[in-house]
Amino acid sequence: MREPVITPSTIADPKTKYGNAKSSTRHFFTQRLTGAINILFTAFLIYIVISIAGEGREGVVSLLGNPVIGIVFAILFAIVCVHMRIGMREIIEDYVHEQRTNRLSLSLNSFFAIAVGVVGVLSVLKLVFWG
Repeated sequence: MREPVITPSTIADPKTKYGNAKSSTRHFFTQRLTGAINILFTAFLIYIVISIAGEGREGVVSLLGNPVIGIVFAILFAIVCVHMRIGMREIIEDYVHEQRTNRLSLSLNSFFAIAVGVVGVLSVLKLVFWG
């Protein structure tokens, strides 16, 4: 089956259904919001990296074991994974054109982002609550 040819005039014509407007708008705002939050958390992340530089395991566990720092770090980890998933989704949608490969790539992207997020957040929470 041949895919339709997409030209700039096809995209500009409001009568053609090219993409999902609600989904695209949500992804756009979510990407910008998580990017802004990541910028705000950068100072916190720099503080963590400087604080644990040269420390042994005990120093890292004591710093990340602090509930305030650990919870904020876990939230940062989750937000970074959401941002990563949406960014990679945009790249896949732009450069992978075959429908079957596109769906597989998008599924693997979601799985990878969720897996990294869950492992990261659970690791930080384990340090916070169980040392």
